[in-house]
Amino acid sequence: MTKSPKKEAIERAILQKLKGSSLTNFAEVILKDPELNAYQECANAVSIMRLKYNDHGPVHMRKVVLNALTLAELLHEAGIPLSLEQEGAGSYDDSRAALILAGLMHDIGMCVTRMNHENLGVPLALPIVSRFLEMLYPQDIRKQVLLRGLCIECIVGHMGIVKVNSLEAGIILIADGADMEKGRARIPALLSHDAKVGDIHQYSSAAIESLVIKQGTGKPIKIEIQMKSDAGFFQVEEVLFPKLNMSPIKPYVELHARVTGGPIKKYL
Repeated sequence: MTKSPKKEAIERAILQKLKGSSLTNFAEVILKDPELNAYQECANAVSIMRLKYNDHGPVHMRKVVLNALTLAELLHEAGIPLSLEQEGAGSYDDSRAALILAGLMHDIGMCVTRMNHENLGVPLALPIVSRFLEMLYPQDIRKQVLLRGLCIECIVGHMGIVKVNSLEAGIILIADGADMEKGRARIPALLSHDAKVGDIHQYSSAAIESLVIKQGTGKPIKIEIQMKSDAGFFQVEEVLFPKLNMSPIKPYVELHARVTGGPIKKYL
């Protein structure tokens, strides 16, 4: 299967984030996994072709992983341990392994349908999650069980409907909501000519020029959103902000948005 330039660029960025760690080879194998890639392509076909919705496929899921690793890195650099570290149950890299697995599988339930896809994806994801955890921790059943549960929390919690408790699941919540730039809605916008349920997501995404996750000034994380029109505020206020409100990492995040040439709106 031919990779798109965007997909390849995001994969390179993911591997760069992991450079020097024991997770580099792990991530390389997962990113190439035929079964997982087939699920991602299927999810995208249902989302775009059948539902005329925005991207929920290989590019989106890789972007969520990249966002999640960036968020985790900023917390780590600020001296804030993730939940596995706080509880003495695992390391920073163990948490990053869960973020990679969950990020790459959080939307595969879209293969079935949009409604309740976060729960529908669990039985599809479990065999793949288990397979890779057995590869990463071949002699550690306890670690396999612990990370399996964490991955499932990340998947079922990514819509902000189910309350999540770990910082890792809170990271996936924000990483997912933060993939809102205009390119995500490009293909469905080209295909759709009649009004559809997902149109507001397409039009509002098309208004988002850039979203940057970086070190904050008063808090460890700052999310800056630049948009070309007020339509982009739908993505900020109806998609990202509710997820931020549900996320255990909310106390560590600043959120600013602005229309080009206009004043900055500070949400957090």
